[in-house]
Amino acid sequence: MDPVEFARRYDAGHRNFTGADLRGADLSEANLHGISMLEADLRQADLHGASLGGITLSRANLAGANLSGAYLFQTNLSGAELCRANLRQANLSKADLTRASLIGAQLAGANLCEALLCTADARKAILRQANLRGAGLGCVLLNDANLQGADLDGAGLAGSNLTRANLNGASLRRVNLYGANLTEVRMAGADLTGANLDGACLYKADLRGATLTGAVMAGANLGGARLDRANLREADLSRANLDGTNLCDALLPEADLCGAQIKLASLCGADLRAAILTYADLRLADLSRAKLDSADLSGANLEEATLDAASLWKATLLGANLTRAQMTGTVLPDGSRKTHFTNLKKFTG
Repeated sequence: MDPVEFARRYDAGHRNFTGADLRGADLSEANLHGISMLEADLRQADLHGASLGGITLSRANLAGANLSGAYLFQTNLSGAELCRANLRQANLSKADLTRASLIGAQLAGANLCEALLCTADARKAILRQANLRGAGLGCVLLNDANLQGADLDGAGLAGSNLTRANLNGASLRRVNLYGANLTEVRMAGADLTGANLDGACLYKADLRGATLTGAVMAGANLGGARLDRANLREADLSRANLDGTNLCDALLPEADLCGAQIKLASLCGADLRAAILTYADLRLADLSRAKLDSADLSGANLEEATLDAASLWKATLLGANLTRAQMTGTVLPDGSRKTHFTNLKKFTG
């Protein structure tokens, strides 16, 4: 069907274009409200600036189509093929993109507020500065996607795969990333205030300077991750794996690290005042210059850890293991400084 025939039928009141073949058609700026294009073939079609709000494009083939600036509010694109499609600045708010293929699609600056993208495949998609506030992204594939500076506040990303995705500077406040795969993700400077990362995998993730205030990361895998200068105030990191993690100069006051694995981690200059580190494994960790005032280290394993110039003023060390720990110039719980003659058993019991 050529565009002329399509226009003739549309003007005649025809609204059902199921399976229509409109490959390469020029439908730019067209107003197509109220039609059904179920399973239509729109490969390489030009639909830039088109008004397609609320129509049915379920299982349509839009591979390589130009939908830049298109109006797709509440449009049904479930199961649609949008591989390499141009959706820059398109309005897809509340659209249904469940199971859609968006591999390599261009969505920079697009509005996907409250859109549904559950189980969609958006690997290598470009979503820079996109609005994804409140979007449903459960189990979505975003491997190698570019979401730099995107707004994902309140979005649901439980079980999603964001391996190697770029989220530098993105806003992810109160986002749900329960059980998500964030291996080698880039989140430098991102805002994850109040985010749920319970059980998530953040192995070798880059979270330098990120804000994770009040974030829930219980049982998360952060092995080898970069969290230097990150703000983890009041974060829940209980039972988390932080082995080999860089937490230099990180802010962790009142954070919960109960039972966490923190072996060989670098915490030099970290602020751990009033943090809970009960039964944490800190063997061979570098805590030089760390602030541990009023921290609870009951039962913690600090064997061969470095605590040079650290402050343990008013800290609780009952049952802690400090075997072969380096403590040159360390401020002890009573305010005194560690010397060769100090008996640590009066603090550890």
